[in-house]
Amino acid sequence: MKQKTIAHGSVDVHILAREDAVTAWRVLMGPTKVYQAQFSDPNTIRGSYGISDTRNATHGSDSPESAAREIALLFPTFDLHVWSQYQEPSFRAGKVELCLNTFAHKLLDTARTIKN
Repeated sequence: MKQKTIAHGSVDVHILAREDAVTAWRVLMGPTKVYQAQFSDPNTIRGSYGISDTRNATHGSDSPESAAREIALLFPTFDLHVWSQYQEPSFRAGKVELCLNTFAHKLLDTARTIKN
C-alpha cells in the first residue's frame, strides 16, 4: 500500500495552546491559497514563505475537533487532560524554562521535563 505524505523535506510539529488557538493560528498562517496570500496578506507565513498551493509552508487544523485528531496522531502519548490539570498552571504562571539542548520545556517548580 502506498503511503500518502503531506510534507516535502523536514517538518517541525508543535501543539499551540491559547484561547481560540485554531483561529489565531489561521490568521498568522494566512489564506490557504499562496497566490491569494501573497497579494492580500503578504506578511503572513504563507504570504512570505509559501511556494504553491501544495507547498504552502504551514499546516493548521481547521477546527478544535480536527486539532484533537491531529494531536492524537502526531503526539500519541500526549494527554490534554493531564497537561491541563498538572502542567498548564505552571505555563500560565511563567514557571517554565526552555531547555535549548532538548528543545523541551522544564517546569521550574518541579524540574520535570515536558517532552511529547
